[in-house]
Amino acid sequence: MDGKNRSSTRKMVLLAGAVALASATATLAEERIVGKTSYAPVAGTEAFSTVKETMEKQKQAVMKRQMELLGMRYDLADKAMQGVTMSRGKGVQEGVRVKLPAGATWQQLAAMSPEAVREKGLFPKGFMPLPHPNHPEGGMLFPKFHIDEVKKQTARDLTRFDLDFDIPDHFLPEFPAPIYLTTRPDLGDVSQGKLVTTQNFFELFNGILNPKQLEGLRLLLTPFPQQQFNATTDRRSAEPSLGVACFDCHANGHTNASTHLVGDIRPQELRHRLDTPPLRGVNIQRLFGSQRAMKSVEDFTEFEQRAAYFDGDPVIATKKGVNILERGSQVHFMAEFQNILDFPPAPKLTVFGKLDPEKAGEAELRGQEIFFGKARCAECHPAPYYTDNLMHNLRTERFYRPETINGRLASADGPIKTFPLRGIKESPPYLHDGRLLTLADTIEFFNLVTGVKLTDEEKKDLLAFMLTL
Repeated sequence: MDGKNRSSTRKMVLLAGAVALASATATLAEERIVGKTSYAPVAGTEAFSTVKETMEKQKQAVMKRQMELLGMRYDLADKAMQGVTMSRGKGVQEGVRVKLPAGATWQQLAAMSPEAVREKGLFPKGFMPLPHPNHPEGGMLFPKFHIDEVKKQTARDLTRFDLDFDIPDHFLPEFPAPIYLTTRPDLGDVSQGKLVTTQNFFELFNGILNPKQLEGLRLLLTPFPQQQFNATTDRRSAEPSLGVACFDCHANGHTNASTHLVGDIRPQELRHRLDTPPLRGVNIQRLFGSQRAMKSVEDFTEFEQRAAYFDGDPVIATKKGVNILERGSQVHFMAEFQNILDFPPAPKLTVFGKLDPEKAGEAELRGQEIFFGKARCAECHPAPYYTDNLMHNLRTERFYRPETINGRLASADGPIKTFPLRGIKESPPYLHDGRLLTLADTIEFFNLVTGVKLTDEEKKDLLAFMLTL
């Protein structure tokens, strides 16, 4: 072989080696990013019937695991307070339902430093972030009572073939919730005890709302394609679906405690479960979204359709049929209706948002003093609406080591919006992910996390006050 041929052969060998190295490097790089991409797969490779059959077979085990977790964390018994109800008569659940670690008391935990609680593994499991019933899958989930009523009225089915809602009904808001309007306080509850849908909104509200508000309400009740409920084969409903309406979660402008995963966090195991917040009193709020800090209800309305409906993924949204709302008319009309949703009446409060001594009991008045004093609640929840319209980071991760719980990596929550406490007894469960089932749970949680060291009697009085809001 002459020199020229030998040189050519060497070049070919070197080129082949370079190609092989590049291929191996690319393969390694691909392996490193598997499961870490921000995007969901767009083109499914399995037939819908196969996916459905597989998930239906897994459903029982998935729900069993979630319900065992809830049973380990909480006392799930139906024990309503005597003489304390929501606006339409549903009982308010009493007592602390979060289970203590073996051998511990609430007072002992409150006396310990966050570091000591963490080192000894004593942070109550019910205070840890709550995972979605199937966290790796996620998606919108609705309580059965809402599914049944929507199906009865509209023939639209919000059932998922792979999952059921997990938190028992007695820990959820009353249904259907009453509707109070800032524009017509003289009417009281205008819902007439009905779930408002596309089938009945006109007969209920014609003559009460103006034409823009009526149109806004219609749009809030109209289903649009969503990640789990859409017309493609990439869905979690047995049949192709028209989608989900805003008021499927914010039922009657309030909440039915429907849940899904926040769309603005990746990877999946870090996404927070979200408990649907009420829309009551949005007119006095200046931040929208548990952590997104959007500055107007118009922004929030548009965001829900464009992003939250599709897990924050515009690629998937395009595939499944995102509905682009027109800002100047549709979004404006929807916001106009939301802005007249009022808090429920609080007959013991004055116009300044504090108790009328002539109407309040002794325990309630003591509780008010604790709320604005030792408990330091009012530093974030000032009267009259009991929100400072800011975000705060409780840094609960001080109390526990990160751990994976049913697919959810429990770690730092980050800053969370201060939601109004007006009408708080009407919107269980509590905290942004619904991990606290009762107001008594909430008091114990904040007593530990903020270190205010309330006595048992002070906690009872504080609860009595919060029930008047």
